[in-house]
Amino acid sequence: MRNSSELRHAFSNRSWLCISAVLALIPIAATGLDAITATQPLKHGETLVSAGEVFELGFFSPGSSGKWFLGVWYKQIQARTYVWVANRDSPLSNSSPVLKIGEDGNLILTDESSIPVWSSNFQRGARNLTTVARILDSGNLVVRQENDENYLWQSFDHPTDTLLPEMKLGWDAKTGLNRSLTSWKTAAADPSSGNFSFKMDINGFPEFFLWNGQSRIYRSGPWNGLRFSGVPEMNTSDDLKFHFWMNSNETAYSFSSGNKSVYSRLVVEPSGKLQRYAWIETAKQWKPYWFAPKDQCDTYRECGIYGVCDNSASPVCQCQAGFEPKFPRDWNLRDGSAGCVRKTKLNCRDDKFLALKNMKLPDTSTAFVDKRMSLEDCKRACRRNCSCTAYANMYIAGGGSGCVIWGGHLLDMREYAASEGGQDLFVRVSASDSDESDINSSHKSKGKIKILGIAVAAGIVILLLLGLSLYFVWRKKIKQRDIQPRGPHERSQDYMLNKWSFDSKRDFSGEATSDEFELPMFDVAAVAIATNEFSDDNKLGEGGFGCVYKGLLAGGQKIAVKRLSKNSGQGTEEFRNEVKLVARLQHRNLVRLLGFCIGVEEKMLIYEYMENKSLDFFLFNEEKRSQLDWQTRFDIICGVARGLLYLHQDSRFRIIHRDLKASNVLLDGEMNAKISDFGMARIFGGDQTEASTRRIVGTYGYMSPEYAMDGLFSVKSDVFSFGVLVLEIISGKKNQGFYYTNEELNLLGYAWGLWMEGKGLELMDSSLGDSFSPEEVMRCVRVGLLCVQERAEDRPTMASVGLMLRSENASMSQPKHPGFCLGRKPVENDALGKQDESFTLNQVTVTILDGR
Repeated sequence: MRNSSELRHAFSNRSWLCISAVLALIPIAATGLDAITATQPLKHGETLVSAGEVFELGFFSPGSSGKWFLGVWYKQIQARTYVWVANRDSPLSNSSPVLKIGEDGNLILTDESSIPVWSSNFQRGARNLTTVARILDSGNLVVRQENDENYLWQSFDHPTDTLLPEMKLGWDAKTGLNRSLTSWKTAAADPSSGNFSFKMDINGFPEFFLWNGQSRIYRSGPWNGLRFSGVPEMNTSDDLKFHFWMNSNETAYSFSSGNKSVYSRLVVEPSGKLQRYAWIETAKQWKPYWFAPKDQCDTYRECGIYGVCDNSASPVCQCQAGFEPKFPRDWNLRDGSAGCVRKTKLNCRDDKFLALKNMKLPDTSTAFVDKRMSLEDCKRACRRNCSCTAYANMYIAGGGSGCVIWGGHLLDMREYAASEGGQDLFVRVSASDSDESDINSSHKSKGKIKILGIAVAAGIVILLLLGLSLYFVWRKKIKQRDIQPRGPHERSQDYMLNKWSFDSKRDFSGEATSDEFELPMFDVAAVAIATNEFSDDNKLGEGGFGCVYKGLLAGGQKIAVKRLSKNSGQGTEEFRNEVKLVARLQHRNLVRLLGFCIGVEEKMLIYEYMENKSLDFFLFNEEKRSQLDWQTRFDIICGVARGLLYLHQDSRFRIIHRDLKASNVLLDGEMNAKISDFGMARIFGGDQTEASTRRIVGTYGYMSPEYAMDGLFSVKSDVFSFGVLVLEIISGKKNQGFYYTNEELNLLGYAWGLWMEGKGLELMDSSLGDSFSPEEVMRCVRVGLLCVQERAEDRPTMASVGLMLRSENASMSQPKHPGFCLGRKPVENDALGKQDESFTLNQVTVTILDGR
């Protein structure tokens, strides 16, 4: 028999085992933090929980990857569903991450070595902000100052693959963000950025596109006041409401739920499907109740240009009245991707408009919109503009309002059943084709088509003969009209528009097909309204070929309108040249051309608006140039260098700008440099490296010696202009009109003298103070002098320039004597303020433009 001490010991052990067993059955609830503060970080094993315990923020490792991420998920749903991931492309390889508030008030995610891998990265002037981070019941992780409801940063501005209620997708003018969704790389295992994205195109009439890498695979259509044109299933109910904003502050979409207990989300799946889910509590699972693309007709451009897709028809691709398959053989094999072509060319004056019912509107990326115009106004505007191919109401509620005008090919059209939705679309066709049965009835009335086919077959010979006769008569009249001289009142705007439309098709060639860079034509009246009738208050500047105005389109998009001077002899040529060149150029350091406008006495180019105007606006102004610190100036130099390198080497054709100067470098809201004004640019083909001209157009002070004296231009003449610009940026002084003391040296001569004396840093703009790197400045001075050497063959290429600017160890030769460095030249300085001043030098006509 055991003694009492053994019994007590045995009982104690059994009691502890029983207690341990009981405790093991009780779930241990992790204590969620209320907020993250400077003294309370979030560590591994801890979570941040929203006030209503709807969402939870913490660390997770998907699958068996061994990688750790910071994410947000639903707290009440056991099947872990992630809606946001912070460091999706910067995973942690250890299980000791920390999320904390940094000294500058930002959220910072660090690994076990305290190395930052992710940050909220908002910009604030003050340090040691008393900021706090919380997760809201909406799923939004926010950073704000204590006792301040305004957010310094929010995760809703940086979505991953999921759109939640109250969360916005699209453009925000305040932040400059175009919020979009990007899929996980693989479902449930890898949250890094996948191949598929859902993003709003804010150009024209905004709409969403689903992308697979760089390819568009689905289009939502524009917002028609009730729903997206290509999503007829969108029906507002008590449980789900849809919202769309399009104004100067934002162009954005969101949805909301009237029942907060019902969880809903929109997800871009790794498979490329756009899927909307709702949580079914009784079934404890997510139920998919809408997805896209859902059928063959949802595939972007399934039926090509001018083709209409109808999922209830066989084949699904149809050509509307007045059109026929481009490749009939492919069409018969159920491949309609090549689209349709017109049976009869348009002649503008006698064209008709064919009404297509229950349509998803064509691609509106380049469409013109005006919410103030009625449908009748829209029709008149389209009829006046010979390049207008279709028009429709902007909104369909209340009988319809607003105007949408297409100026190019119609892409990605679809017809719905009458009960499904869609709206009226009016397509321009020739008068001879306007009596054809439209597509909406042709595929539903097979008997009528057979009868019509017999009738057409019976009279085909007569029709052909009559058609040929009419065609030859029409061609004769066209030739006579083009040959005969006309007074200003006889040349109607319609005629000019039509003529430009045909000429532009003929002249555009090269880097892109006409389909790829065809630009929308803006109506003269619309541009006048956008610029407040070209008021002086909207004038941004004035150059050798006319004025530039700020404008605001009806949809809220800001534009810059370059209005060519009526008295400019080079205006028409510059206009055509600029449209041809800029339309095919795409680079972040080149200004983007949005469209053009042409009338009887008007030629205008519509550009993206640059908030900070041009470089000379700051650089040569005593009060404003202090806003250009050294880092900004250096970034501008590098940006211009990248743009020139693209023109000289990376675009399909070698392009010589010929008029690079401070006023032709525009600055966006973040002071990024963009080269503009391609009116005098020239294309080099094949192995061509140099060309000559007897008529030089440019700006004195930026011209290379061989161009100004002998009319020779090449990539090296652009390099010379770039070198002048670099020295101007460093010094804050113009080369043109700058002469140093009594030696009458221009800026190049002055910089050369300082360099030879070992005093290159004295060239620096005094307004910069000490906020610069002496080594970086001296490297730029040297690059500038290398670029302005007198002999073209001594100057570096832009590829070498880029390397020298960015690399501290790049090998650089000693610069030689610059060109145009001594004294004043034959053109007196008072002539430089005039436009189009001409003189002859060595039998070469030189035209001096306004040096602005």
